[in-house]
Amino acid sequence: MLRIGPSGNSLSFYEEGHKRTKEAAAWLHEKGLSAYEYSFGRGVRISEEAAAEIAAEFAAYDIEISSHAPYYTNFANPDDDMIEKSIDYVRQTVLAETMFGGRRSVFHPASCGKSERREAVARAKANIAKLMEALSDITFDFILCPETMGKLNQIGTVEEIVDFCTLDDRLYPCFDFGHINSYTRGGIKGYDDYKRIIDYTADKLGDKKAGAFHVHFSKIMYGEKGELKHLTFADEKYGPEYEGLAKVIEEYRIEPFVICESDGTQAEDALAMLKMHEALRA
Repeated sequence: MLRIGPSGNSLSFYEEGHKRTKEAAAWLHEKGLSAYEYSFGRGVRISEEAAAEIAAEFAAYDIEISSHAPYYTNFANPDDDMIEKSIDYVRQTVLAETMFGGRRSVFHPASCGKSERREAVARAKANIAKLMEALSDITFDFILCPETMGKLNQIGTVEEIVDFCTLDDRLYPCFDFGHINSYTRGGIKGYDDYKRIIDYTADKLGDKKAGAFHVHFSKIMYGEKGELKHLTFADEKYGPEYEGLAKVIEEYRIEPFVICESDGTQAEDALAMLKMHEALRA
């Protein structure tokens, strides 16, 4: 099943009087959306009771939850103690994700810092392998999704993320197409560019991962050094546009997990994405 939904709650969710995330399940279901991403961007802080309430509501309305690890993970850090902290941030996220009844968690792989890129990428890859080994004691089914990044000093090109995902069966790419477009300063023009990325993924990782990768999607303002600011679908300058990706997904009959990260209109723009798929199927 192709699932589409927002990262967090739109401004309209709160404007309509809602306050708690568990209320989002019915709200999203009424719109026809079926996915939701819970961000632990500033730290994994949730009680078992709150997680259980969210899990029950979202299961009742068949809304699948993914989660996002704290934003400050950096597996290229040369300090071993900081690597252990990154491992712990991801572990906490995976454990929280299981309390939600989900299995997908996204994380930021790394930044170069003061290191040469080749050196930093190699260190990140070695430490992501260490991460997966450290999580081997977790017996339930989960997948981790290293994310493509939007700033030039960050590690996370399409090629780097796909290479990281060769390390373990539990690693699936998170393609943030707004980040990819920002990193390449407008490199995603349409259908052919999306198709090239998915074909490359299939060639390197196989059809299973190429058919069930994670998607973050939003239009993003960018400059000389890449990503600057998330936008909404009302933007007509920066892109990328979703239609080309929708066409590839429908043509290939794949089922990625699609999360909209628009700034404040993430549910509305997710619904627009869903309608594009419905129009292509009509």
